[in-house]
Amino acid sequence: MVAVEVEIRGGGRSLEQFLKGTDTDPKQYADTIKALRVRRLKLGAAQVPAQLLFAVLRALGYSRLKELTLEDLEVTGPTPPTPLEAAGPALTSLSLRNVSWATGGAWLGELQQWFKPGLKELNVARAHSLAFPCAGLSAFEALTTLDLSNNPGLGDSGLMAALCPHKFPALQYLALRNAGMETLSGVCAALEAARVQPRSLDLSHNSLRATAPGATRCVWPRALSSLNLSFAGLEQVPKGLPPKLSALDLSCNKLSRKPRRDELPEVNDLTLDGNPFLDPGALQHQDAPMISGVVPACARSALTMGVSGTLALLQGARGFA
Repeated sequence: MVAVEVEIRGGGRSLEQFLKGTDTDPKQYADTIKALRVRRLKLGAAQVPAQLLFAVLRALGYSRLKELTLEDLEVTGPTPPTPLEAAGPALTSLSLRNVSWATGGAWLGELQQWFKPGLKELNVARAHSLAFPCAGLSAFEALTTLDLSNNPGLGDSGLMAALCPHKFPALQYLALRNAGMETLSGVCAALEAARVQPRSLDLSHNSLRATAPGATRCVWPRALSSLNLSFAGLEQVPKGLPPKLSALDLSCNKLSRKPRRDELPEVNDLTLDGNPFLDPGALQHQDAPMISGVVPACARSALTMGVSGTLALLQGARGFA
């Protein structure tokens, strides 16, 4: 087989009938599995017993798989006992979109035990639970990218629960687009508590509000050099920004005047495109992007977020119909 990328969808059906094959030792098929050239695999749209899912992961431990996506899955029943050593594939990228687990927030710790070390990118969207029991979670020693975008119910307090302290020592890029983030101070406090040092932080597509007067002052990670605050509904430059950045994106907000120098951190690359003080029609474009038949850059991005979210919901509904 020469396929590099494979997608398997279950049409929303239950896969319980395949449980009888989970007792088979995949070692007898090891040579066949190793011969497969599948590098990227997507599994979706099914109700799958946890025992079956982890049996598949055990078999994939003999494969060359590097990227795995689980999408629109309902994982039912208890998870099997944790293996003495990681029996699953040596992934570099793992993505989960609209996956529910019978075990609640414990799912990440349980899943983590089956993968060999070396995961570099973790993407979790439309999650049913991101409140991880930190005691059951091992450190992601090699993880450089964590994307928790498109979890609008997460919020500042949810981020505090999801970012377990000392579990992401190598983190460089943190994406929190459309994740219900509320204030910069709340995000900063979560990063400080988790002891993470991301270089890049994406907070775009969140409705950020001003930090409350008297809020505890927070120290941003020293490594942070790039901050994206586009599409955040900002009417003024928020207070409490990091003192120094290499890049700050304030595009597609509601700034009615050019920010004063004393309102900004020391920054090399400042992006202000799509604000009313530069484009009087910016707000009109964001609210009604197709009004003139020409879609400006800010409207294009907003449309992309809206369409992708709608498609995701439709796919999820269709998967479990």
